Amino acid sequence: KRELDSIIGHGFYVVYYISHLLVKKSLEDGYMVGSRGSVGSSFVATMANITEVNPLAPHYVCPKCHYVEFFTDGSVASGFDLPDKKCPNCGEIIRGDGQDIPFETFLGFEGDKVPDIDLNFSGDYQPRAHNYLKEVFGEDHVFRAGTIGTVAQQTAFGYVKGYEEEMGIEGQMRQAQVLHLAKGCDGVKRTTGQHPGGILVVPNEFDVHDFTPVQYPANNPFADWKTTHFEFHDIHDNLLKFDILGHVDPTAMKLLEEQSGIDPKTIPMNDPETMKIFSSVESLHIDTSKNTEVTGAAGIPEFGTPFVRGILELTKPTTFDELVRISGLSHGTDVWLNNAKDLIDSGQCTLKDVIGCRDDIMVYLLHKGLPAKLAFTIMESVRKGKGLKDEWKEEMSKKEYNIDPWYIDSCLKIKYMFPKAHAVAYVMMAVRIAWFKVHQPLYYYCMFFSIRCDAYEIETMIAGENMIRSRMNEISQKMNSNEHKSEVSKKEKDIYSTLELALEMVLRGYRIGNIDLNRSQASTFIVDPDHKNTIIPPFTTIDGLGSNVAETVVEEREKRPFLSKQDLMARTSLNGTHIKKLESMGVLKGLQEENQMSLF
Repeated sequence: KRELDSIIGHGFYVVYYISHLLVKKSLEDGYMVGSRGSVGSSFVATMANITEVNPLAPHYVCPKCHYVEFFTDGSVASGFDLPDKKCPNCGEIIRGDGQDIPFETFLGFEGDKVPDIDLNFSGDYQPRAHNYLKEVFGEDHVFRAGTIGTVAQQTAFGYVKGYEEEMGIEGQMRQAQVLHLAKGCDGVKRTTGQHPGGILVVPNEFDVHDFTPVQYPANNPFADWKTTHFEFHDIHDNLLKFDILGHVDPTAMKLLEEQSGIDPKTIPMNDPETMKIFSSVESLHIDTSKNTEVTGAAGIPEFGTPFVRGILELTKPTTFDELVRISGLSHGTDVWLNNAKDLIDSGQCTLKDVIGCRDDIMVYLLHKGLPAKLAFTIMESVRKGKGLKDEWKEEMSKKEYNIDPWYIDSCLKIKYMFPKAHAVAYVMMAVRIAWFKVHQPLYYYCMFFSIRCDAYEIETMIAGENMIRSRMNEISQKMNSNEHKSEVSKKEKDIYSTLELALEMVLRGYRIGNIDLNRSQASTFIVDPDHKNTIIPPFTTIDGLGSNVAETVVEEREKRPFLSKQDLMARTSLNGTHIKKLESMGVLKGLQEENQMSLF
């Protein structure tokens, strides 16, 4: 009721309703939606299906008889850490939920903050979500948020140099004059663009020109969308903006569901084997004599980077709550390094005590007995890096609240903090993907190599453990030597990340087969139905072979088999280089060079 009164009272209900329609449409079309930012702090958003995050205090609720049990004393930080149990009323197995996130972080203490609902759609679905808004409101009422690209300082100097050349006065202008002219160009509009996901909605009774002129992006009259001429930041107080962003997690979920037939929403958040992946490699059943990794987090979104894996190795998390804290620690500024890390290292506290997300501060202070308004104000000040006022420090130091001195010091060091709802939404996605990695490994590796890799070296990946290791050693030696560090290209760094997962896969007893002319997909890895523990790579893993070319191979082979290499080249968009590459890999074995007339 508290939330609804402020949402309806301030006229924000329309924002919620439009978001609800967008998510509903995406789910009906078979694509999950992730939320980002603090929208998960709103229980109304949870009930409207806008977010999966439940911000209530940790609790059990029976889906059958609606028995409810809440834990409001702070003893449980996340409902997902509650073990499944039998409902005392009807015997149904019930799961825990609830993340204990105060709604004030989203709507403000007075409930008067404009809700900013950011939604992560699958990158494949994003254009359809954008177009759905056109259907709902009509083309005259929705516009892409425009951006303005300005002249940068270096470019401005270039303009002045060009002017000198043209006028034939090179070297005659004093440096001060050059600087003066360049400064005049600095920041002047150079080009227009559009925001990747921002869409502005103009209310029925207004015309867009009451707020801003409109134009086509980069003056292309054939573009699908008109954009606002003024930059969004100049008009964001007057018009409603939706952030309909493209993200890889919902795409990953869609692929996993299609290939395995398992609905990701049914995956438990408290599976012990899945949780082990974040502190050890035990649940991967890996050959430990050949493995150097401490955790199984490589290739898990949010937890796979070397930085976060370092935090995992130090803290060894075992609960969902601790994973949320780590997500907060890794995204904040001055929250982990020189702060929580030192506190854990020195033994002053453990991971479950440190400040991870901005909401932790308000919840902790409320449990300690501070007044709600003060707890909210302190949280807002700390998360923006403004520290603590002297009178707050005095209040927090009072004996009755029993707040440790290290907690106050920690608050003083923080520059920026992550919203807990954002962390929870991302950790939920990560845990689902980790569940597949543990329980359905082949589908996991198919998904990872299909959509989370930026570069392939397919011959190395197919060749097996020794070849993968020697290539990884070669790249890491270069990366670690001062002499050759600068020679390591971005592509090689990306290949290293890909090979890391390929090696892990091999050590778990699985393998990557060769590309198969008759069974490989255009751009998705698939499980080999004929060979146990094997996945088949797609055509796009070959350097320089794009998805459009790969599609022509798949389309043509469905019409009729390829008779020869000549036939393959004639009927598809493959070029000579592609054919040579496929030949050298043994993909075209058994195909003759040219079409031969059959006499019989």
